[in-house]
Amino acid sequence: MMGEVFNWRYFLGRWQEEWVPREDEDAEDQDGEDEDGARTFAALGAPGADQAAIAAAEERLGRLLPPSYREFLAVSDGWRVEQTAGIYRLGGAADIDWFQDPYDLTPLYEENLGDDPRREDVLLAGMWRRALRLETESDMSHALLDPGDTDEDGEWALYVYKGWSGETPDRYPSFRAYMEAMYRSFHADRAKSPDFVNATTRAQDVRVDEARLLALRGRYEEALPLLEEAMSFGRPRSAVMLNQLRHLLAPAGSPGYGDLVADPRYLPDMLPLEAMTPASGAWRLGGDDHWLGMMTARGVDRKTAEAVLSALRDGTHLYAPPGPWGRAVAEARESARWGETDAAWRILRDALPHWEAPGPLLIAPIGLLADPVLGPLITPERGREVLATPRAGQTGPAPEPVPDLDPPGLQWLTEPAVHGQPLDGYRCIWVEGVEPARLPALMGEEGAELSAPVDLFRALRRMPRPREREGVEPWEDRAVVAVGRSSGKWAFAFDGHSQHRMNKLFLSPAAAASTSGRAVVVWRDPKSAFPDDHPSAFHLSVAERGEKLYAFTVRGTDIQRSGAIPEALDPAHLFRPDDTEPVREQRALAALQTELGLSLPRFALTRGRLATFTTRSWTRAPQAGEGYAYLTFSLLRQRP
Repeated sequence: MMGEVFNWRYFLGRWQEEWVPREDEDAEDQDGEDEDGARTFAALGAPGADQAAIAAAEERLGRLLPPSYREFLAVSDGWRVEQTAGIYRLGGAADIDWFQDPYDLTPLYEENLGDDPRREDVLLAGMWRRALRLETESDMSHALLDPGDTDEDGEWALYVYKGWSGETPDRYPSFRAYMEAMYRSFHADRAKSPDFVNATTRAQDVRVDEARLLALRGRYEEALPLLEEAMSFGRPRSAVMLNQLRHLLAPAGSPGYGDLVADPRYLPDMLPLEAMTPASGAWRLGGDDHWLGMMTARGVDRKTAEAVLSALRDGTHLYAPPGPWGRAVAEARESARWGETDAAWRILRDALPHWEAPGPLLIAPIGLLADPVLGPLITPERGREVLATPRAGQTGPAPEPVPDLDPPGLQWLTEPAVHGQPLDGYRCIWVEGVEPARLPALMGEEGAELSAPVDLFRALRRMPRPREREGVEPWEDRAVVAVGRSSGKWAFAFDGHSQHRMNKLFLSPAAAASTSGRAVVVWRDPKSAFPDDHPSAFHLSVAERGEKLYAFTVRGTDIQRSGAIPEALDPAHLFRPDDTEPVREQRALAALQTELGLSLPRFALTRGRLATFTTRSWTRAPQAGEGYAYLTFSLLRQRP
């Protein structure tokens, strides 16, 4: 507002000219009919107060009024706000007075300040006793100007306290900001009426059209404020477009898209987005029936909604738009489903200009977010890249590409990767020259098949462990592994959540998996709670054509080896006793990348979706004379 001249007469005159009562207002809002039979409505304001009246009010109050409120009084000595926040009428210069905290709210707010309160909380706590009350008619609500909360222009913050709500007061930086917000609220309350058309509504609708073109040209940053302002006026189309931009800027969010979900043009994009929350298990309000009822109330066929919800829940939903963009989506999904997420993103990035909107209200390919495989690829950075890419026949400069997210090699396994924590233990088998879909046949338990792509971090903690299933012997170590492709020539099966420990019955699956070429097994076994009994271990075994080539296991300072181990992988060199354990592990993982070309896709394994299957046991059966004990521990809670 610094240096800005605000024309109160024009602003209030426009409000009065555009004002009509809401449909639910009493007839007393109507003054009567003019000679042509048209309805006329009561004036919102009053003649302006003269300077003597304003000066008298300031003398009575003992201080000068803030600039925007003083200027307002000179144009209109009071105003009928008439809006749903609870304030009906603002008084004139002779009506205003100090609030003086009649409800004794100050102690309540002071009690909640704590030892290190924020400045805004301190201001709010002190506001009640020093505020100036403006309203003369309200629904248990107060409009309070605070002389202790001022800005560089001398404006006082205005708080609206709704006594019936129990909520913290709404704060506006000045009286002018409050009035402008109420003017927008007046428009939003009436926006759905087809008869509510005036210069302001027409101007805002033009801005919505402009914002749509800007968004499609990749100039989303210019479109955002236009849509935000139009939405504050309640203009049709503004909210659904704004929500699309916000959704891609924060892909983890879940904005609603209202009745647009039932429009056949947009349903393939919108309905899966609406189904993501109940499909995730986060939905609690009445369960599936309540959500399905909400969708049918919006006009969606119930069977269609049920099918989409089921597909989202079991991971089989496919975002399948038509045309060149749809073909790129299918190609990208095939890469992403095997963990090649950076390659998948590059395919999508190159095809984005070919995306076509199925109707005028869709301005971005947001249906992509609901795809179980491709949706997780859309980070906030990539969401911005989508929005900054010209599409749907529009032109403009292409944005700077977002860098790939997967680091090369394996060393990321030692870094915070899963919910901020490093993987404590992990094991993986790589098989050279085969497709990932063949791994269940090479090393899976009887009848093993690939699952639908799943969120590994959540799914592997929810599913029963193989040893908990009927028919699985206690000594067996069947692993639930995520499947993918790395470095082009290797298929991998990875277990980052194993609860088994490497013991004397361990039998490397490398030889069994190497019938068609090389197979490599790496197992990093963390130390137990009693490290003297079970120190950490690191195992490597390599086989080819069914024969073991070489292997080693390092446990503490003990090294067991077999076969002709390449010099670059010599455990005596990799696991030097004078180095720390993390340094030794990082050195070993770097050597495996250099010598064998091994890598793993961090993004897919920590944030993406991969198929899984259950392997055969990584341990052999105990032989005659070998004992085996299997212990489980439970946390016992003492009853109060």
